[in-house]
Amino acid sequence: MRIGVPAQADPAERRVAVTPQVAGRLVSRGHTLLVERGAGLRSGYTDDDYRAAGADSVEGEVAWACDLVATVALPQPATLFTGRSLLGLLRPFDQPDAIRALAAGGAILWAFEAVPRTTRAQTVDALSSQATAAGYQAAIEAARECDRFFPMLTTAAGTLPPARVLVLGAGVAGLQAIATARRLGALVEAFDVRREAAEQVRSLGASFVEIDVELQDASAAGGYAREVEEESRRRILAGLGPRVEASDAVITTAAIPGRRAPVLVTRDMVESMRPGAVIVDLSASTGGNCELTQPDRTVDHRGVRIIGDTHLVSRVARDASQMLARNVAAFVDLVTGEDGSLRPRLVGRHRLVVLRGPGRTGDPSLAGGSVVTDLTVSLTVFVLAAFVGFEVITKVPPTLHTPLMSGSNAISGITLVGALVVAGSGGGTWVSWLGFAAVVLATINVVGGFAVTDRMLAMFRRDDRR
Repeated sequence: MRIGVPAQADPAERRVAVTPQVAGRLVSRGHTLLVERGAGLRSGYTDDDYRAAGADSVEGEVAWACDLVATVALPQPATLFTGRSLLGLLRPFDQPDAIRALAAGGAILWAFEAVPRTTRAQTVDALSSQATAAGYQAAIEAARECDRFFPMLTTAAGTLPPARVLVLGAGVAGLQAIATARRLGALVEAFDVRREAAEQVRSLGASFVEIDVELQDASAAGGYAREVEEESRRRILAGLGPRVEASDAVITTAAIPGRRAPVLVTRDMVESMRPGAVIVDLSASTGGNCELTQPDRTVDHRGVRIIGDTHLVSRVARDASQMLARNVAAFVDLVTGEDGSLRPRLVGRHRLVVLRGPGRTGDPSLAGGSVVTDLTVSLTVFVLAAFVGFEVITKVPPTLHTPLMSGSNAISGITLVGALVVAGSGGGTWVSWLGFAAVVLATINVVGGFAVTDRMLAMFRRDDRR
């Protein structure tokens, strides 16, 4: 397959989607890499580096016209892309019009933002890898802009206490910001609405800000936070006010997929901070967690600097590109067959393929494709389940078979729910038919089991007519 790697049109974007190391790995697997001349220069990779790895240096129009184009961001303008499929950080929930325009032209779009947070998908979770770089750079930026030392210093002139850093949002970026600020010697506090975040924050040596609100179960939304109710929001703002006022640096990372970033730092909070303090807002591109944030600008409000840089990741472009390139290579391995071409069953008749995971709800109209169930994996699980069930049943004495039916009803009930989900998943004709068959068989087992159990219980009932 011909894989194109174009340069990014935005001068502030220094990352590249495929690095020479990963290019060599893809070439060794039979792919042809066509890299636009100068695409990796801003990340520290020369055209000679790519040629040494087996890639070809081409003009931009050639790179954009390949079977699969790996990009950091959506092309601007979108008409640059003339290939078959596009893979990258496409921000489908933030710029749906551009996505629809490309889909209408017959393109297949693979958005990293829609990759589910599951164990199997970890190697292609580009959002997490890039958030790691963003969190690290946010802490470095806060230390650079703050007018205080981050660590405690004991000198002949006296002892200087450590700076106080508050991190709002303890996702991947927030946790990396906490870890980096701690390494720099600062006293770190953090807050997140997710229940699991408290333990993670404390494990990094930071303090978790306790606020009288019910914390969310992140597992119910694929690891992401959900929008809170108005009463909870008021309590959160009231609890954060004194913490923000006492902080020398505030790093905000809170985001809700497909929504505007929640405001956690109000104008009044900013005005309560001392002159010389700094706020680094990683959610500036989606509205900002600070009320005064302006994208790609640094605002000075009464001596408090509010940094809304939307390209902080590009400050560490070399390592960020390396992580992104590994995500691209892992994704290519998933969607290509042994001959190196795109798997037809993943593309089929769909012009837009969006892998949608829990918590990434976005605009339903963007989902022109569907999540494809791996039939081989499903059949393997089915065979193993049948084998284990057979081994268990054959070891039960015949006298206990009837009571065992009662217990099997609950298990069959769970199976019925799963069968309904599979039947309605839209994963293809075979998947739908197998799901329907599972529904029928599970229903027979549930109804028959209850009938047999009722007859068994009738043996122990007293007959009042005698």
